[in-house]
Amino acid sequence: MKYLKIFLPLAAICAAAVFWWSSPDEEKPKWVMAKVDQGAIVQRVAANGTLNPVELVNVGTQISGTVIKLHVDFNQPVKAGQLLAELDPAILEAQIRQSEANLASARAVLNNAELALKRNENLKSRGFVSDGALDGLRKDVETARAQVAQIEAQMARDRTNLGYSKVRSPIDGIVVNRGIDVGQTVAASFQTPTLFQIARDLRRMQIDTSVSEADVGPIQPGQPVRFTVDAFREQEFTAKVRMVRLNPTTLQNVVTYNVVINVDNKDGILLPGMTAQVAIVTNRKERVLRVPAAALRFRPPEQDAAAASAPVPPEKGRRASAQVPRVHVIGESGALVAKEIKIGITDGRFTEVLEGLSEGDEIVVRAVAAPANNQTSGFRFRMF
Repeated sequence: MKYLKIFLPLAAICAAAVFWWSSPDEEKPKWVMAKVDQGAIVQRVAANGTLNPVELVNVGTQISGTVIKLHVDFNQPVKAGQLLAELDPAILEAQIRQSEANLASARAVLNNAELALKRNENLKSRGFVSDGALDGLRKDVETARAQVAQIEAQMARDRTNLGYSKVRSPIDGIVVNRGIDVGQTVAASFQTPTLFQIARDLRRMQIDTSVSEADVGPIQPGQPVRFTVDAFREQEFTAKVRMVRLNPTTLQNVVTYNVVINVDNKDGILLPGMTAQVAIVTNRKERVLRVPAAALRFRPPEQDAAAASAPVPPEKGRRASAQVPRVHVIGESGALVAKEIKIGITDGRFTEVLEGLSEGDEIVVRAVAAPANNQTSGFRFRMF
């Protein structure tokens, strides 16, 4: 019992010493610093779009028929008026022959009516024909003339339809799509079928992008654009905004606007339908005083802990969202000091500084905890 009273205090002292020896030093935060410098700040609006020809013409036909000849194919350059395809003209030619026969018959009727009128006018002068009979003959002549005019119009229409059997290009360009084959029947009864699609000039193209209403505000015609396509991922292309179309699209309560971007495609490597990842430069400032945007978001760990433990009232939360921007610097005593500044534009990576800092000032970007001491060499104490 006597030895036990001596052993227990000694064991407690040893355990405390081992615990103190094996416990790591208190971790002290280390600060990642950054210097205020001068540089460029570029604000961009990112969007996805599709490359399209500036002018794409759908070539159709106004008549029905069977395709008997094709004169062009995909990717073939064409000139305005060039023959693209031919439809079977047999029915149209038969209609013209019928119209010609009807016209000859109508002219014969008109000729007989005019002769009858002339004879009866001579008889009228001698009193053998009444005025009523003569008026009837004049009416017959007018009716015959109207019939001739009607058939002539029908014949002109048939000849026009015969011309439609030869499909010609309306513009200079290149065939980007062919929707028919030889032997195919084209029906134009209800709507004009699309036989070919012709792009006027693929050296000039456009990107049609959809930009949300939240981002479309600063976009203006003439702003520079940079974009990439999946086919040439390592190459960046330049372009310019042409217009923001005023016809919005609403899908699931999301409003977007079509921003049209002009693209120079002199090399011809960009193709219609390619997907473009677009960055529209809406604002750019060169050689401005700037700080990393992360420095404005930084809060010391003590403040984070206090803010997390205390609930924020709604009114205070609204005031906090409009608080003055601030950064943290290391004071003369080595402690962090908050410094309020006035800021300008930001691109998410850097923020412009208008007042409160000078070039070369060091500010805190974030805190990094010091690595813990190696505890593998410490003693372990176990009580039995």
